[in-house]
Amino acid sequence: MARLTLPAIVILGAGALETARRVQMLYAGSQVHALQGRAEADVSYPELRTHLCDLYARGTPIIALCAAGIVIRCVAPLLSNKGVEPPVLAVAEDGSAVVPLLGGLAGVNVMAREIAAELAVSPAITTSGELRFGTCVLNPPEGYALADIAQGKRFVSDLLAGESTRIEGEAPWLDDAQLPRSESARLAIRVTPHAWDGRDNELVIHPRSVVAAVTGAGVRSAANADLGVDFGSNADADTRSTADEAPSACSGSNEPTHSGVQIAALVREALDAHGLATLSLAALLASADHMADPALAEAAVSLNVPLRFAQPRPEDGEPPSNVLHAALRVPYQTLHDDADTGVALALAALAIDPNTIGRARGRLTVIGLGPGSADLMVPAARIALNEATDILGYETYVKMAGPLRADQRVHGTDNREEMQRARHAFELASTGRSVVMVSSGDPGVFAMAAAVLEALEEGGATNADWRAVQLAIVPGVSAAMATAAQAGAPLGHDFCMLSLSDNLKPWSIIERRLRHAAEADLVMAFYNPISRARPWQLDKALDIVREYRAAATKIVLGRDIGRPGSTLRTITLGELRSSDVDMRTMVIVGSSTTRGFANGVDGGEWVYTPRWYE
Repeated sequence: MARLTLPAIVILGAGALETARRVQMLYAGSQVHALQGRAEADVSYPELRTHLCDLYARGTPIIALCAAGIVIRCVAPLLSNKGVEPPVLAVAEDGSAVVPLLGGLAGVNVMAREIAAELAVSPAITTSGELRFGTCVLNPPEGYALADIAQGKRFVSDLLAGESTRIEGEAPWLDDAQLPRSESARLAIRVTPHAWDGRDNELVIHPRSVVAAVTGAGVRSAANADLGVDFGSNADADTRSTADEAPSACSGSNEPTHSGVQIAALVREALDAHGLATLSLAALLASADHMADPALAEAAVSLNVPLRFAQPRPEDGEPPSNVLHAALRVPYQTLHDDADTGVALALAALAIDPNTIGRARGRLTVIGLGPGSADLMVPAARIALNEATDILGYETYVKMAGPLRADQRVHGTDNREEMQRARHAFELASTGRSVVMVSSGDPGVFAMAAAVLEALEEGGATNADWRAVQLAIVPGVSAAMATAAQAGAPLGHDFCMLSLSDNLKPWSIIERRLRHAAEADLVMAFYNPISRARPWQLDKALDIVREYRAAATKIVLGRDIGRPGSTLRTITLGELRSSDVDMRTMVIVGSSTTRGFANGVDGGEWVYTPRWYE
């Protein structure tokens, strides 16, 4: 079985770090998780039991470099369904032992062999069937699905008790298995797309060899689809709702369009009509004209298959089977072609790789890395990075996003090429690729989210492929938030964020906004406070602030917060000089109510702004 999620390599202390890094080399893009205060790694966690349970609950494979008993006691309360548990392994800190604990149906023994080979030891595999037969019969390879896990366990139990089996269908991964075989055996391993009929003498494995194409009445018209972006229109929510409810132009009738649940039901009915198992479905396919239709995405999730698209040509015939002709690159037979329901089924002789069927809907995810440390990156950003085919961003930030896989394309550019970078991202995503645009901090705070939306507004007006891209913006921890959290809560009341750079706006606007913010007694967070090209601007900004704030006003200076060598200082407005600040410093100027008190650590203090005014 293919691993869909990169493993978390969990250590307790620095003694396991060297072994963890060796294991990490096997799974490019994976991260080493270390207990806070014990070791410096990619991710820190405060408590082992909670962390392991959280990883397990999310389905993340776990490679724990500690005693097996510790891992067992941590995750034991969560154990229930063997069919859905992720791989869990215990590895000795010195690499002398590799013990697969859980996830036999998710490839844990495969991982154990991979890790053991890297560490030059023998894996402690105890699975009876795998030891006896040289393979896990219940863990077919990618592209195949076990019909019933309970029946499968009974089947293997019978084999271990001395029964023989025969193989019906194509199962090349079992060619070298030491299975007791006999052409006259009562038991049979049957590889077939047809539904299991419940016979207890069969182990049924379904090749994912069926593709369902949905067109016509099955999906709404692209002309009426809500693409999620309104280019130059002042239509309100009521207008958009009316468009959503419009009839499907593709169906040529006034019938209401189908929801994702209805589309999935139509596909299941077609499969049932031909005795095919839902697990034999390799992909849901639709015309590229409907790429932005959310009902199709909902249907694919319901059917638990990838969603792919193709653009039919006139010579491909009539819908819905014309989409199959345009998308499939392997010989197949059409089993079902119903223009009324808009569903067609194609059956291939062998399992089909969904990546060879048409193309996926492209994705562009704009993420923020946070201030720099991996443990302050939100999980959704790491997931997007792990799933990306292409990663774009300012070269420095792209490097911060690592470790990345060797198969991921990296497009690093200069920091001043924002619009070109955004357009390039849409060009890549519109071909079906999964693209991540990297920013530091939060992507919506003086970062790439605005440039991406500007590029979409301009280019999407005339480019339907750009409009069809699935766009998501994942928030991050901004530099202001990270600095404020280390200092205490200086942003505890009304505040504003201002960039002092005049590269993209005139200095006169900056001055006017500074004056208004200072007069309004807002706490202010200064981004881009100073540089070699504009050394005078911070002093000018401070002159304006001093017209409205007392010299005792609290100032927080956070340099490289979240990165190695970070520093945090608290001084007063009267003490602050431009020489205290550089381009990598976040400057937080307190309001008249911002206060501080000693925190008892190295002469430092907590700074906060109360949530009330006198």
